Amino acid sequence: MKIAHQLKDTNIAEYLLYMWQLEDTLRAYGCDADRLREDYVSRFQLTDDERRAEEQWLADLCTMMREEGKTKGGHLQMNIGTLSLMTDLHLQLLQSTKHPFYAAAYYKALPFIVELRARSSRTDVPELENCFEALYGVMLLRLQQKAVTPQTQEAVSHISRLLALLADAWRKDMAGELEL
Repeated sequence: MKIAHQLKDTNIAEYLLYMWQLEDTLRAYGCDADRLREDYVSRFQLTDDERRAEEQWLADLCTMMREEGKTKGGHLQMNIGTLSLMTDLHLQLLQSTKHPFYAAAYYKALPFIVELRARSSRTDVPELENCFEALYGVMLLRLQQKAVTPQTQEAVSHISRLLALLADAWRKDMAGELEL
């Protein structure tokens, strides 16, 4: 919970990836609050209050996943909403003449995004979702200590740069400092 709150305030892109990973973690534990408490939360160095708050937060997320039918796959509505808001900001930045570096990063990443969309069966989703899926997939490969091709590394590099600029714009927008 603490990490999620910190990331949400400092880097919305990392927050979303963290939340996707947490969704998968909750699924791995069968969305069972008791198993999460005993086998997951118990591994962290937390005060009693922090531990109780973490356990309650995870139990609440499990409840949301069950209620939203996301125990086998998919993303929680709150994460879909975050991605939707990020997509709105992305489009605003592209339309703004005040953010040429963002547009340049987008056009450098665009060939890779087009290729991702061509390879994906999910072309009906926003481009940013394809970008996050690519980053999440590479993160999973690295966790499994599997090789990542140079072409994939190049694509991820351009996509990461774009999402870093978007996250920075998001932070500024939330602080009321972004001019569009």
